[in-house]
Amino acid sequence: MDAPSQPHDRGGDAVLRLQTGEKRSGGGTNVPPPLGGDAPGPGPRRGFLTLLGVDLWERFSFFGMSAILVLYLTAAPADGGLGMAPGTATALFATYMSLTFMAGLPGGWLADRVLGARRAVLFGGALIAVGHVVLSLASVPALYAGLGLVVMGTGLAKPSLAAMVAAVSGGEKREEAFRRFYMCIQVSALLAPLVTGLLAEKVAWHLGFAAAAFGMAAGLAQFAVGLRAFERVGRAPIRPLARTEVRIAVNRAAGVLAVVVLASTTVALGVLPLTAVLALLGLATLTMPFVYLRTLRRRMPVDGKPLSAFMIVMAASAAFWMIFAQSGSALALFAERHTDRHVLGFDVPASWLQSVHPLFVLLLAPFVTRLRAAVVTKVAGALGVAGLSFVIMAAAALRAQEGPVSTAWLIAVYLLYSLGEIVLAPAGLALAAAVAPAGFTSRFLGLNGMFAAVGVVLGGQLYRLTAVLPLPLYFLLMGSAVLAVGAAVSAGARRLRPHLPI
Repeated sequence: MDAPSQPHDRGGDAVLRLQTGEKRSGGGTNVPPPLGGDAPGPGPRRGFLTLLGVDLWERFSFFGMSAILVLYLTAAPADGGLGMAPGTATALFATYMSLTFMAGLPGGWLADRVLGARRAVLFGGALIAVGHVVLSLASVPALYAGLGLVVMGTGLAKPSLAAMVAAVSGGEKREEAFRRFYMCIQVSALLAPLVTGLLAEKVAWHLGFAAAAFGMAAGLAQFAVGLRAFERVGRAPIRPLARTEVRIAVNRAAGVLAVVVLASTTVALGVLPLTAVLALLGLATLTMPFVYLRTLRRRMPVDGKPLSAFMIVMAASAAFWMIFAQSGSALALFAERHTDRHVLGFDVPASWLQSVHPLFVLLLAPFVTRLRAAVVTKVAGALGVAGLSFVIMAAAALRAQEGPVSTAWLIAVYLLYSLGEIVLAPAGLALAAAVAPAGFTSRFLGLNGMFAAVGVVLGGQLYRLTAVLPLPLYFLLMGSAVLAVGAAVSAGARRLRPHLPI
């Protein structure tokens, strides 16, 4: 658990008051309780278990589909795939991944101002389930429509789930709750590639997508049954829109939706090249979190120094996600094309290797959770092991030029950035929740995801360099760049740490 050096410092107390609705010492007004409730929420255990159940199923659908998407996109049409070039497929995968993170910003806004956290989770889960059903249809238009539905649903559901976790834990136990939550959902990340990978690679690709749809539907049912555990938490938006604002919001949402539908249709029909659309979306992903955070700084009555430090730490963490997100793209293709997966007469599906990473998370988390350090230190350490993992991949790719290599190389890589993920991911969520003022929790958690999206889209677009660079050199350059960012964060830790609440 990441704790401040002074457990009762003013910054930490301010965050706790904002989260619980305690009166400020210098004023006479109550801050509204989090997530739209007007009474204290349930005990941490009941609420945590209910949220854990739905997220287990949601992550099953997410990791199950992610494990097979690039393999499906690059598979030959004769084998039921779409026959995309690897560079285009990885860019599409990265764009999809980054959009699921970026969608957390409008999704969090809808939860805060319109729907409330509960309905955001329910509506988002329904969109995800329908999206996977559409993906199970064998057509190119279904691919883009299904991915679009999954993106919108994830943007609604994920920030609200995280905000409800923050609400039922609160205070100094928040990061510990996020860490346990993150560790438990690795069960889904472990099992999902095994199920969807077996169905997709050994039977039919679209059965894998159908299995992901079933997982999300099961999660929705579990959440609906467990709603009583939350009493009034998340029932209504914490800062509902006025009627005039509703009309403006509806008009803007309709305009954005029309643009998305038009772009998807033109790509599906071949009017616009996919690479051009992916480049534009990537540019938007890279700039939006920085622009939005600067806008928030002008609107929120808080000190700008914590927000500046938050932006620096989040921007640095994007380098970790640049490495991490290539598990389902660059590493999946390496597993399929350059590793020896023949074991006891059975060809292990390439997607199964993606279960190694969550297995390591489950095994290592009990030991890593004892780590006590500031967020800045954790980010620097996570960047170090992530960079080292791609240096190892460079050596593996060099050996692969002589023939298929042992899967032990990939296992070593997964071990390293599993360590990094256990350290960095819960700390990032906890930092976003701690910095966020009252009424902005969902949006700050969505903003945390948007910075992750920056790294994801960078990794996907940079993989195109493999068309002109040898694969060993690509991995070496990526690993070295991330190591350099980690060193810079470590060097600046003394200046950043005093401005962060944890």
